Amino acid sequence: MRKFTIVWLGQVVSLLGSAMTQFALTIWAYELTGSATALALAAFFGFAPGIIFSPFAGALVDRWDRRLVLMLSDLGGGLATVMLFLLYSAGNLQIWHVYLAVAIAGTFASFQWPAYSAAISLMIPKEQYGRANGMISLAESLSGVVAPALAAVLLVGIGLRGVMLIDIVTFIVAISAVLAISIPKPPPSAAGAEGKGSLLQEAAYGFRYIASRRSLLGLQLTFFFINLTSTFSAVITAPMLLARSGSDETVLASVQSLGSIGGIVGGLLLSTWGGPKRRVHGVLLSMVGISLLGEVVMGLGRTVLVWSAGAFMINALHPMLNGSNQAIWQAKVAPDVQGRVFAARRMIAQISAPIAMILAGPLADRVFEPAMREGAALAPIFGGLVGTGPGAGMGLMFVIFGTLGVLVGASGYLFRAIRDAETLLPDHDALPTVKSV
Repeated sequence: MRKFTIVWLGQVVSLLGSAMTQFALTIWAYELTGSATALALAAFFGFAPGIIFSPFAGALVDRWDRRLVLMLSDLGGGLATVMLFLLYSAGNLQIWHVYLAVAIAGTFASFQWPAYSAAISLMIPKEQYGRANGMISLAESLSGVVAPALAAVLLVGIGLRGVMLIDIVTFIVAISAVLAISIPKPPPSAAGAEGKGSLLQEAAYGFRYIASRRSLLGLQLTFFFINLTSTFSAVITAPMLLARSGSDETVLASVQSLGSIGGIVGGLLLSTWGGPKRRVHGVLLSMVGISLLGEVVMGLGRTVLVWSAGAFMINALHPMLNGSNQAIWQAKVAPDVQGRVFAARRMIAQISAPIAMILAGPLADRVFEPAMREGAALAPIFGGLVGTGPGAGMGLMFVIFGTLGVLVGASGYLFRAIRDAETLLPDHDALPTVKSV
C-alpha cells in the first residue's frame, strides 16, 4: 500500500485546494448572478467534457504510461486555475471564463479518473480494493469538511485571489507525489489482445466489453438512472441553501462541512472494514439510503440541523456506494483494458448527469420556485411539506427526485444479472493471461 498511499496523500492536498476554489467561486458566481441556472451551467461545463472525451481518454490511458497520464491531468487542472487567477487579478473575470476553465479541467479529469482507477488495480492486491476505495472517498470527504469552512475564512482574509493561489500550489504537491512512485505495467490478457486496433476501435471496445456482459451493463444502467435523479438535487443544493438562508454563506459552509463529516465516517468505515462480502448490497442499499435518508430529508428540512443531517447521510453512504461498485469492476475487468472499459463505464453511468444539470436550473428558477411562492399554484398542495417562499420550490425538487432514487435502487434487486453480478462473472485473475510478443 506504500505507493498508493503516497499518491493518495498528494490527492488529499490537491482535493482540498480544488474544493476551496470551487466553494469560493460558487459564492462569487451566486453573488454576481443570483441564479441557480448559472451554478447549474458551471456544473454542466465542468462535467460534460469529461463524459464526451472519456472513451478516447480511456483508450489512451491503456496505451500510455499511467503515471505520466496522472501527472498531465493534474497539470491541466492546475493550468485552468492559473487562467482564472490571472483574469481575476486583472479585474476581468466573468462568468463565462469560469465555464471555460471548468470545461478545460473537466477534459483533463476524463484522463485522470480511468488512469487513477486502473493504477490502483496494479499497485495493490484485490483483497485491498475496498479499503483503497474507502481511502479515496475519505480524501474527498476530508476536503469537503475542511474546504468550505477554511475557504469562508480565507475569503475574508485573502480573498478569492488568495484561495486560487493556494489551489495552484496544491496541484504541484499532487504532481510531485506521482513523480515519487512507479506504477507497474499491466500483464497482457485475452481481453487486451481482443481489444487492440485503431484509437477509435479501442475507444469503442470498452462499450462492446460491457454490452457483452449483462451484469456489468445492468449495474451501469442502474447508475445511469440514479445519477439522473441525484444530479437534479446536487446541482441545486447550494442555491437552495443560499435561497432559504437569505444568501448566508456561513449556512452553506456549515452544511457542507458538517455533512462531509459523514463522508469521513463512511470513508473510515470502508477503509477499515472493506465493505460487505456481497458488494452489490453496498451498491443498491446505499442508493436507497442516499435518496431516502439524504435527499428527501434535505428537501423537507428548513433548518441547518436538518439540512446537515441529510447531507451527513448522503456523504456517509457515498463511499460505500462507489467503493463497492469500484471493487466489483476492479476484480472483474482485466487491468490492461481497465482504462477504456472504465471510461466507457463512466460514460454510460454519467451521461444522464449533464441532462439533469441543464434542466435543474431552469426547472428551479422558472417552474418550481415560482409555483411555491405564497399563494402560487403548488403552495397549497405542498406548502405544508416543504414550506413556501425562496428555496421551497427547490426543496420540493429534492423530495421528488429523492423518491425516484429510492425506486431506482430498490429495482436493482428485481434483476438477477444485477443482484448476482459477483457470482455470474469470474474475476479477471481467474482467467488465463496471454504471452506478450
